[in-house]
Amino acid sequence: MAIRVSKVILVASIGLLALIIVINNVTDYDTNFQYVYHVLTMDTIFPNSTLTWRAIDNPTLQRLAYGLVIATEVTITLLCLVGAGQLFRAIFAPGADFNRAKTTAIYGLTLAFVFWFVGFMVLGGEWFAMWQSLDWNGQQPAFRFIGCVGIVLLYLAMADNDLTRA
Repeated sequence: MAIRVSKVILVASIGLLALIIVINNVTDYDTNFQYVYHVLTMDTIFPNSTLTWRAIDNPTLQRLAYGLVIATEVTITLLCLVGAGQLFRAIFAPGADFNRAKTTAIYGLTLAFVFWFVGFMVLGGEWFAMWQSLDWNGQQPAFRFIGCVGIVLLYLAMADNDLTRA
C-alpha cells in the first residue's frame, strides 16, 4: 500500500509543480515572456556566434511560442493531477487494475519529460544556443525538472502486483 500511496503523491507533486509554473507564467506574463523573447531572439548569446540565423524576431511568433509553452504546461498539469486522481481511486484495486489506472499519469509525465527535454534542452539549449547566455539560460532548471519527472515516470511505470500490505 505504501508504494501505491507514494506513486499517487509523486504524480500529484509533478502536477502541482506544473500548476504553479502555469500560475506564474499567467500571472507574471510579461516577466516570464522576457525569457522566451531573449531565447528566441538569441540577443544574449556570444556576439560572434554564427548561429543567430536561427533567431525568431517576429513578435507574433514569439507570443505563439509562449502560448504553446503555457498550453503544454496546462496539459501537463491536467494529465498529472487527473492521473493522480485515477491512481488514488484505484489504490485498493487489484494490481492489474492499478496498472491500468496509470495511463493518464504516464501520458502527463511523458509529456513533461519531452517538454522540458526537447523544449528547453534541445530547442532552447542547443538550437537557440541558450547555453551561451549568462542571463537567460534555463538548462539547469530544466535538467532538474527532467530528473524529477524521469524518476517519477520510471517509478510509476514499475508494475504493481497485489501488494496490499506493501
